[in-house]
Amino acid sequence: MKTAAPSPKTERNFFQDVHEVVRLIPTGRVSTYGAIAHYLGARHGARMVGYALIAAAPALGLENVPAQRVVNRNGLLTGRHHFATPTAMQEALEAEGVRVENDQVVEFKKLFWDPATELE
Repeated sequence: MKTAAPSPKTERNFFQDVHEVVRLIPTGRVSTYGAIAHYLGARHGARMVGYALIAAAPALGLENVPAQRVVNRNGLLTGRHHFATPTAMQEALEAEGVRVENDQVVEFKKLFWDPATELE
């Protein structure tokens, strides 16, 4: 069953839309900054997706945004330095059953979740 995601044409802001899409990534799967940006109609907005995830820090009351599930286009944990410790992102992914070696998701292509195909 597919869950409805935010429409890029709503009156919400881009960061809120990013947070909603990231909440839809299933446990044990990963997506990319670029795939999320493309889904939201910001084809070259991967960096903005990263900024939105930084803004989803638990200190802001957004603990329910699983930012660990978003990696770069090659499956690298490029956002790891924004977590509480250098290994927190990897530990969170591994707790969900995602194997990580040398800061890269093992079997990235198999685990990749594309909102454009999963939510349409």
